[in-house]
Amino acid sequence: MSVVVGLQEMQRERQLKFERRLLRELSIEDMRGRIKRYFGEEYLDVLEEGYFDVAIEAYLLGANYSKFGYYGESEEDVRARCRKEEKFLVDTLFNFILYWREVTVSNAIDEGVFYCCEGFVGDWWLDGFKTGEKRYKMKLH
Repeated sequence: MSVVVGLQEMQRERQLKFERRLLRELSIEDMRGRIKRYFGEEYLDVLEEGYFDVAIEAYLLGANYSKFGYYGESEEDVRARCRKEEKFLVDTLFNFILYWREVTVSNAIDEGVFYCCEGFVGDWWLDGFKTGEKRYKMKLH
């Protein structure tokens, strides 16, 4: 007897397999280096896990949308497709940082942190997009 597997289950398994392969290429040292470059070492031990979570999610988001780049869409068009998800990640990271840091009176500091969050998420998204596009070109998806 054969086991009947639904289409959604098969798609989910394939997606998880693709994500696992992508995550093998990430290094914790690279992640820590980028965190220090964007946010410095202030509160690093407290916030590191949150930075890692958002970086991985942004990386996987870019990789998942890389199939559109492989099929000929420009990077800007693909980025416009996932603007809501990317904005959600930026807002999540920003709110996470503000929750754990001292609440500042100055909005200029908060605005600077927000731009750092945008750059951080954007950098990881682009890295995931390039990696995923490369995997599609090499037929490793």
